[in-house]
Amino acid sequence: MSRNRASSSGSRAPRPAPPHDTYPLGLRVAGRLVIVVGGGPVALRRVRGLLAAGARVRVIAPDVVPELAALVAAGAIERITRGYCDGDLDGAWLVHTATGDPDVDARVAADAELLRTFCVTAGDAGLGSAWVPAVARTPVTDAAGRPAGDLAVAVTAGRDPRRAVRVRDAVVAGLDDGSLPLRAVRDAGEGADGAATRPGRVALVGGGPGDAGLITVRGRRLLAAAHVVVVDRLAPRSLLAGLGDEVEVVDVGKTSGHHPVPQEEITALLVRHALAGRDVVRLKGGDPYVFGRGGEELDACRAAGIEVEVVPGVTSAVSVPAAAGIPVTHRGLARGFSVLTGHDDVGQVPGGTDHTLVLLMGVTRLADTARALVAAGRPADTPVAVVEDGFGARQRTTVGTLADIADRARAVGVQAPAVTVVGDVVRRSPAWTGPASAHTVAASVVRSS
Repeated sequence: MSRNRASSSGSRAPRPAPPHDTYPLGLRVAGRLVIVVGGGPVALRRVRGLLAAGARVRVIAPDVVPELAALVAAGAIERITRGYCDGDLDGAWLVHTATGDPDVDARVAADAELLRTFCVTAGDAGLGSAWVPAVARTPVTDAAGRPAGDLAVAVTAGRDPRRAVRVRDAVVAGLDDGSLPLRAVRDAGEGADGAATRPGRVALVGGGPGDAGLITVRGRRLLAAAHVVVVDRLAPRSLLAGLGDEVEVVDVGKTSGHHPVPQEEITALLVRHALAGRDVVRLKGGDPYVFGRGGEELDACRAAGIEVEVVPGVTSAVSVPAAAGIPVTHRGLARGFSVLTGHDDVGQVPGGTDHTLVLLMGVTRLADTARALVAAGRPADTPVAVVEDGFGARQRTTVGTLADIADRARAVGVQAPAVTVVGDVVRRSPAWTGPASAHTVAASVVRSS
């Protein structure tokens, strides 16, 4: 499905913007003279920023910090070794004053005003005609996936520099973790005739057990840059709400015994969109390589000449038991664990209650599985837990033993999705109170989002 935001219409005139005292813009200072009056730490910060922008910098100060002296010695900046004098601003495109002396800063600002040269005053922002925002830069790519310079974040906050820094850092964090969009807005990989100029890329992203806070930072960032998202039923779907209206979302969710979109068609979707020049995220629950058929999708994409990235996810085989208070290994209880689907031959798994068995997608065959494990040599009183809807609103843990877990699960109406844990580690669960009690509890878990 694709989504489009409805636009409003009408003949009303736009409401005038409220007045404010600044007009934000960027200045190209490369090769242009910028005067910095002062030689302390603040002046040093200003000089470094100006040099990074390619400015020709002249410092006026009787004394300077060692770092500025080193820049002078290296020929990176000019210096006049005295205090500020009339005429020092001639030819300057921009002035920064940071002397620490209010009278000198006020004099510099006044002279700059007469020369119609913008001036930044570090000591008293009210004296100046310009302000330096809190700035950060994040690398971005164009629609063809090539480096396209930086996305600059510049924040001013009512001349409160510390507030500006905090807001800037929050925005940068959102860009880094993918909670803010970074995708190129122009059509991905399309030439003037609409044909793809390059294939898109496919990312097989493990979304974790469903909680939006448990996807990796890399996965979140790729999701924010995607043009197409092909999503599973157990993926963290709440993240889809944050995608732009131009992102195409294709739902290929499967339930037990019901696969509305066959795996072959899912793979064909990935290839078709990527060959059309779109960057595709295949958003899965858990990890792409833990019963996620990620290997098949990777092979098909590579066979079509498409670049593929695999982003690991937090597998439900470990995280869902953890949400119910069950570690899959624990000193003195379990030294290893195996993960199977409920459709596999569980009798081949190493025996003993000290080897944890984690079963995915096995609710409907729970009784058969329990009998097979006992027949293979596991004690009938081996602890078992069934954790439904891990990290979801319906999370619930039902515990018992191999002898009675199927009856207990049937009695309370256990439903998929659910993870079954077999072994002594189940005794670590808060739901476990001994084999003689009824053991079904609704969990209260700490959400990560």
